Amino acid sequence: MKIDEKVRKKQMRKVAMASIIGTSIEWYDFFLYGTMAALVFPQLFFPESSSFMGVLQAFITLFIGFLARPIGAIIFSSYGDKIGRKAALVTSLLLMGISSTLMGLLPTFDTIGILAPILLVVLRFVQGIGVGGEWGGSVTLSVEWSSEKSRGLMGSMTQLGVPIGMLFSTAVVSLCIFLTGDSFAVWGWRVPFLISIVLVFVGLAIRLGIEESPEFEKMKEENRTAKSPVIESIKEHPKEIVFAALTRLADNVPFYIYTTFLIYYATQHLQIDRQFITNAVLLVSVTFLFVVPLSASLSDKYGRRNITLAGMLLTLVFSYPYFALVNTGETGFIITAIIISSIGPAVVYGPQAALIAEIFPVHLRFSGASIAYQFASIIAGGLAPTISLALLEKFGSTSSISLYVVICCTISIIALFLLKPAEPHKIAENQPKVI
Repeated sequence: MKIDEKVRKKQMRKVAMASIIGTSIEWYDFFLYGTMAALVFPQLFFPESSSFMGVLQAFITLFIGFLARPIGAIIFSSYGDKIGRKAALVTSLLLMGISSTLMGLLPTFDTIGILAPILLVVLRFVQGIGVGGEWGGSVTLSVEWSSEKSRGLMGSMTQLGVPIGMLFSTAVVSLCIFLTGDSFAVWGWRVPFLISIVLVFVGLAIRLGIEESPEFEKMKEENRTAKSPVIESIKEHPKEIVFAALTRLADNVPFYIYTTFLIYYATQHLQIDRQFITNAVLLVSVTFLFVVPLSASLSDKYGRRNITLAGMLLTLVFSYPYFALVNTGETGFIITAIIISSIGPAVVYGPQAALIAEIFPVHLRFSGASIAYQFASIIAGGLAPTISLALLEKFGSTSSISLYVVICCTISIIALFLLKPAEPHKIAENQPKVI
């Protein structure tokens, strides 16, 4: 199968735009929940619990979304490896947007009692399924449309959805807090969720305009699609899936500690103004916006493993200084801690899409990459705020949380060296010829 270079570049730009906007919308919805879990959900959906238990229950419902992500990966990746990447992406976006919009319409505990948190959990689970199908499809499509020399950078277009989604969700929440004041906990919190339905239509309009990847079309023409891609991925590449998932501990765990958990810790334990801390957390997104594409581009030149390792080491080294700065309660030190702590995870996250996608052959790429990436959501980010809360309650100190980050980074470094890097000739073996 041959494709014209001009056609490839045109589609590459379209796919890059679709990846950025589509994933930004999905992560907007996903992060929005985390912010609300730290700010208002304990009072609205778990009012009969103690302060600690209310937050714990809210964080557990947060984890439900992460628990659902591997399920979404299995459902959508099987679909994507057999039918097409584009169809899976459109469906996942719809699922995510509708469930988030319904959250904005959900009655609270005071209105319908125990049914309120149950419905919240159900919608969070559906959110997780949607996100579970998003990443693998977006990354696979981006990487397969790119040239061999720019796979890292193109893969990072999907990764940019995280900081943009977080930036947008945090900014919207901060604006709603400012505009609604004391009414934020009454009805203001609903507005960010209701915005989701508008964003979904924007994302759909863009995604419907892209074409299926040439590698996938070539595979279909040659009748090489997998009959059971999920099962085959697990059976043929178990080590790759496990090691790839473990490499994500170094960015996923600290990211959710330094964002979701920080909002709770700063407002409840350090008595920091919630408007300030939600604004300050925006700096995580800003840092990611610059560092993610930079580190991804550097990985195209200097290798995925080298750049990823540098990010892991930086994250490990700053784990104790981070809380030392935050615990001063001084705004300047908190801002410094937020900015510096974001760099390491961002460096790890930048090359991650290409690092994971390149490991798997084209007929199993959506499935293998999705399962590896989303499996980490259970063992890493999903549990990070809950574990951090439990450690703080148990030891009364943030030192135990810093140790938690150190352990996770160490595991990731070991997994990175055990993860067999992709061989260049295998990466390109199914690449369509460009004319």
